[in-house]
Amino acid sequence: MKPSPRAALPGIALLLALAGCGVQPSGVIQAGQPATGLTKGLRLYFVSGSGRLEGVSRPHAEITELKAAVKLLAEGPTEAEQQRGLTSLATGFSYDVTAKGARVTVRSPDATFAGSRRDDLVNGQLVCTLARAQSLIDPSVRPDDVQVTLAGNAKPLGPYRCSQFLTP
Repeated sequence: MKPSPRAALPGIALLLALAGCGVQPSGVIQAGQPATGLTKGLRLYFVSGSGRLEGVSRPHAEITELKAAVKLLAEGPTEAEQQRGLTSLATGFSYDVTAKGARVTVRSPDATFAGSRRDDLVNGQLVCTLARAQSLIDPSVRPDDVQVTLAGNAKPLGPYRCSQFLTP
């Protein structure tokens, strides 16, 4: 009598399971950019070489006021982040930042927040960084719910949400 193909299935399964044994571990393999996704802690938004905003994590930065987040943004990216082409355009101005719940207002009498692509990038850096910072200071606020108004040397702009500045 010939064995049925069904009777051979457990043997084939066992053979396949044992075939993976003996694989040796490999060293570190370079695979490109770091993983992205949800992170904990502060996130700063810098401008990439391609003219887009890129968020970078500062998980150990402890902030208790929004002005501290703006200061970190003005200090710019780390050396490693600079080597990846990141920069901060939100420098050279003094900013006064106030918040109540999900509403944040940035005042800078010397700044122009409208008019050019560069201004849009600065605005995005401020809005996205402050949205994340406000959600850390007030845990009842989600970053996506934060609305930021920018008041410079012209008519106030906004309120803006970070998603308005992030391009796919």
